Amino acid sequence: MQQLGRQARQAGRAISKADTGQKNLALLKIAEAIAADSASLALENHKDLQAGRDKGMDAASLDRLELTPSRVEAMIAGLTQVAALPDPVGEITELRYRPSGIQVGKMRVPLGVIGIIYESRPNVTVDAAALCLKAGNACILRGGSESIHSNRAIAACISRGLQAAGLPEQAVQVVETADRAAVGELITMKEFVDVIVPRGGKSLIERISNEASIPVIKHLDGICHVYIDAKADLDKAVAIALNAKTHRYGVCNAMETLLVAESIAPQVLPILAQKYAEKQVELRGCLKTCSLIETAVRATEADWHTEYLAPILAIKIVTGLDEAIEHINHYGSAHTDSIVTEDYTLARRFLREVDSSSVMVNASTRFADGFEYGLGAEIGISTDKLHARGPVGLHGLTSEKFVVLGDGQIRQ
Repeated sequence: MQQLGRQARQAGRAISKADTGQKNLALLKIAEAIAADSASLALENHKDLQAGRDKGMDAASLDRLELTPSRVEAMIAGLTQVAALPDPVGEITELRYRPSGIQVGKMRVPLGVIGIIYESRPNVTVDAAALCLKAGNACILRGGSESIHSNRAIAACISRGLQAAGLPEQAVQVVETADRAAVGELITMKEFVDVIVPRGGKSLIERISNEASIPVIKHLDGICHVYIDAKADLDKAVAIALNAKTHRYGVCNAMETLLVAESIAPQVLPILAQKYAEKQVELRGCLKTCSLIETAVRATEADWHTEYLAPILAIKIVTGLDEAIEHINHYGSAHTDSIVTEDYTLARRFLREVDSSSVMVNASTRFADGFEYGLGAEIGISTDKLHARGPVGLHGLTSEKFVVLGDGQIRQ
């Protein structure tokens, strides 16, 4: 791990100086290498899948692990999409004259070396490498032990692409050991690694957050809310609340708690209850909710704290906006929360007072995504308040430094 760190630090200096054309060439050459090696990639992936079956891996985990032809195509498409994105490195903003005659602005610069720790999905290897490379960073990638053969094969394609573009192969390094001790070493190598990004389940992220001595970009839970206000459009409310919960269940931006203003609850909840029943969603509600929905079971205190990632929904009837905001800020995970209302005075209050990384008006929480936000791609979502917040794209993998332009000025 120390050797990987030294190599990454050295490569990081070279990659930070690479121009946009060279970085884009590397991304396109990696895409070519993956297309050329798709058959061998499938063979290596088959080894991981067979090992997973032998260990009794469940169907959902095997699905995440599998590199189907369409997923390989998506990896290739992702590389070309990142190549087409604007390069943030070197961008100067807020340039302004000071009374002394100097100009002061901010330049966007790479973070340096990024350590990324993730679980089963081998396509993350390509996504992470592409974003780090385009943002001028070196990276050390530690995938799950269950995908080690797939990740090694992908790493070989990345190395060929970097070589073809005249960039150091060590700019992207995949940890080849499945030893958990490697993770402990990676998250404490302060002299070589500038930031850690964990992507995976809550237990992984908690471990990294607790043990890392390096800054971590992460979110733990996605306890997302939709609040249907008394002045909501009923059709919009039903469509948004249904989509936010049932579009996909096992994602961090799915709604887990629905809040409804008491004056509109008798109109909207029976309609939603029927639609959720059609989707076989279990409803857990407060006492007032249970009086309106016969099939709802009584929610416990734990339900307001729970990210289900399943067809289960907690519902609470609230007096109005103040109680909704109070509930969200108390029980939420600062991920994504939405209000449905036609009163834009209330909407502006919701935007201002809800303390989350994404706050929405009349839109499904499922839009909290780097691609949907126009970032092109994302490396994860951050609920932290320092550095990056919300979906982390290319800008989130860079920092800023002040630049000063003068013409011989001296301070008086």
